[in-house]
Amino acid sequence: MDTGPSDVVELLGRVPVFSTLEPPDLERIAEVAVPRSFEPGQAVFREGDASDTCYVVREGHARAIRTHGDGRTITLATFGPGDIFGELAMFEDELRSATVEAIEQMNVVGVLGPDMRRLMSEHPQIAMRLVIALGRRLRETNERLTRQSFQTVQSRVAVVLSELVDAAVEDGRSGEDVLVTATQADLAQLAGSSRESASRFLAVLERAGVISQGRGRLVVHDPQALKQYVF
Repeated sequence: MDTGPSDVVELLGRVPVFSTLEPPDLERIAEVAVPRSFEPGQAVFREGDASDTCYVVREGHARAIRTHGDGRTITLATFGPGDIFGELAMFEDELRSATVEAIEQMNVVGVLGPDMRRLMSEHPQIAMRLVIALGRRLRETNERLTRQSFQTVQSRVAVVLSELVDAAVEDGRSGEDVLVTATQADLAQLAGSSRESASRFLAVLERAGVISQGRGRLVVHDPQALKQYVF
């Protein structure tokens, strides 16, 4: 993967966590960023690993998962171009709380925690701006969780599916017949519902012509129609 300094600065500028940083700040981070690539199914890191690096997705997708003692795997989040994960490594060396694995061929840039902490020490404005951005992100997360607590299963699944469609379109896919890289189980887990409930609602969407499903495929034909199911 050919990633020049200006490309990395542009990529970092798309990351919400870095949205409050000035161009010189982004350039300093880009100077210590390292490109890496992962194959489909390959783990970027595993739950319980030491956290020494945060990653920004350049191409491809990944998912964060946790495994219960009974063997069940739960998808906590999905990541695509412009998304950051493992960001707490910028501030401290804690054990990873989840496993992140590539869903497809994925290219990222990684920033070592010690490098980031050195930059924050040398340039305190970076630390201050990061704290502001993280505070905004926490507030948005709390608002989203509050909304979800009042939504039906159907509405939550429709919201998750809409967000995945928006991410796919931003990644350069067409706004029609959008292929979503998530399984029924992933959608259910992201929406906080059972797989059976999510599957029943997806069947309703399929009968209405909004989506079609196949072996490991879910295509959204009418993204706008999904909004009718959000309330």
